[in-house]
Amino acid sequence: MSSGCVGSSVFMACVIPGSWGGPEVEHFLAHLATVEGVAASPHRQALAAPLYLYRHVIGVELPWLTSIGRPRAPIRVPVVLSRDEVARLLAAVDPEYRLIASILYGAGLRLRECLTLRVKDIDFDRGIIIVHGGKGGRDRVVMLPLPLRDPLRAELAHAHTLWAQDRALPTAGVEIPDALSRKYPRASESWGWHWVFPAERAAVDRRSGVRRRPCQYAQTVSRALTRASARAAITKRVTAHTLRHSFATHLLESGVDIRRIQELLGHTDVSTTMIYTHVRSSHVTGTRSPLESLPDIVTSTAPR
Repeated sequence: MSSGCVGSSVFMACVIPGSWGGPEVEHFLAHLATVEGVAASPHRQALAAPLYLYRHVIGVELPWLTSIGRPRAPIRVPVVLSRDEVARLLAAVDPEYRLIASILYGAGLRLRECLTLRVKDIDFDRGIIIVHGGKGGRDRVVMLPLPLRDPLRAELAHAHTLWAQDRALPTAGVEIPDALSRKYPRASESWGWHWVFPAERAAVDRRSGVRRRPCQYAQTVSRALTRASARAAITKRVTAHTLRHSFATHLLESGVDIRRIQELLGHTDVSTTMIYTHVRSSHVTGTRSPLESLPDIVTSTAPR
């Protein structure tokens, strides 16, 4: 194998299937890590490619491929806003997106989970939101914050107006999972399956070619949060997931059991939820820095 093939992104095209060996693949993976500086995820994909080729295309098992170590993704501390920063951010969000941002923080939803909420998922009587098809296809139940109930009713009234317009025009119903669309053909046109946050305009579905009304777009909400963080003079990088991180951290600081937070977030393993123990303010509050024990004359600094 030539060094040019090893050092290029077209490595797989340069190698004749069947000629690979453990040293060559390890050389290539080491090149990715040390020279090209790829992250752990594409590094694992580069290892999975020859493994898939040999196992499922060529039909040969290579024991040495499975023995090559997989790089671990670094554990990053999530960005968390303080309660004051959350209040400033929500106040600065454009009014048409403020309710979405408030639900992201108030119920800890992912952005996609929030935007794909259906009318039937909001239970005002029980004060809950039912999240269907979350990450990993898991359903869960989260709280419906009391301050958001009246704004949600107003949003549903607006959504009902758009739903009525669609029923009066030759516009197909909203998208629903394929299995349910076959079992309940008219469900897509029912009010219960309509989006809580529908887009203002119908659009042609690129997959089916059917004109229907989508939910609001994630990119639009993300841009609104970016504008709001600038208005609120928040220097931290703010995304929709930042509000979810802040939700979990603030619950933990309030004394909520971490197992309960795990359920609210929809995490399979509590170890995923444990990351928030590293960013809560009480984790470091009360621990005195050794710098504070030095004499004032030592710690005093002169301006530049």
